[in-house]
Amino acid sequence: MARLQDKVALVTGAASGIGRRCAQRFVEEGARVAMTDIDREGLEAAAAPLGAAACAIGHDVASEADWEAAVAAATAAFGRLSILVNSAGSGHAASIEDTTFEDWRRAMAVNADGTFLGCRAGVAAMKETGGAIVNLSSVSGLVGGHNLAAYNASKGAVRLLTKSVALHCARKGYGIRCNSVHPAFIDTPMVEALIARSRDPASARARLETQIPLQRLGQAGEVADMIVYLASDEAAFVTGAEFVIDGGLTAA
Repeated sequence: MARLQDKVALVTGAASGIGRRCAQRFVEEGARVAMTDIDREGLEAAAAPLGAAACAIGHDVASEADWEAAVAAATAAFGRLSILVNSAGSGHAASIEDTTFEDWRRAMAVNADGTFLGCRAGVAAMKETGGAIVNLSSVSGLVGGHNLAAYNASKGAVRLLTKSVALHCARKGYGIRCNSVHPAFIDTPMVEALIARSRDPASARARLETQIPLQRLGQAGEVADMIVYLASDEAAFVTGAEFVIDGGLTAA
């Protein structure tokens, strides 16, 4: 039997990158998936090949009203919710001196506020039946970077919010597990955009690769496979944990 047979998932940031590949893997493993993103055109293109097993929902994760509407649409389409993946994210590279207040607020709105709103909505939707929440943090939520002030802060918030949600759900007996995933540099449109903004993109990519002991960028599918495990019943005794997928970056 497929590992996610009969489960219903909501995956944010599903128009591209890790979110898109996660939705694909979930369908392959037997789940039905509500795919959400602020990029409606990209979302429709990502959902179309998955047929009736997926639906596309326009969604700004920083909006409380959008979260209520997205969960309502997902449950209307598939009857219930059993998995939530908070994958939508915003990347910004700048030091504390170079980060504007607008930059800071954008990173916090998408990465921290969006995950908070998602966890709150997910708990409300799943507390009677149980489920799994997977939050996408980053290795930048574990270690600092001189030019990642807003990103470090927002992803660090995701890490500890995850633990709080896990402990609350365990204490309440909701049967909801909550874990965080911490990738390093993954070959996604967000990382490609950061590379493209550098003066020498080829050199920038090479510098990222040489920072990783395995000497390459990670692939979205590799992260999605980890999320499949955390969403499945195989991880029934796993909650409040952080899973690092970084090619050895934080081992040094």
